[in-house]
Amino acid sequence: MISIREQDYGLDVALFNEFSLADFKLFEDALVKRVAEQGKPDVLLDLTELIDFTLDMAVEEVKFVRAHEKDFGRIALVVSDVWIKLAAHIAGLLSHNHLEYFDTVEEAQAWLARPVAA
Repeated sequence: MISIREQDYGLDVALFNEFSLADFKLFEDALVKRVAEQGKPDVLLDLTELIDFTLDMAVEEVKFVRAHEKDFGRIALVVSDVWIKLAAHIAGLLSHNHLEYFDTVEEAQAWLARPVAA
């Protein structure tokens, strides 16, 4: 399950239980829309309630990130599970985005609210 909220800096995305291909398509559509409206939106991904993800979603995610890695700005990941963190880290190696890990949503939002240093 996925929850997507627009913010001044871009998108807040929270994932619950299993992250499926259908959820990823919703995320993809929201991100493409934000890119068209805002340029390079920042993204907060809250993975604290994520339990699992489907293989077809993971394959689609790799394709999307490689095709759109220059379309978005900073990525703040809120994650507590070591395996989900490892999977996110491996996926992050495939892109050149500015990625930071946080323990809480509030810390991630504060980081994204700060202006980007030139």
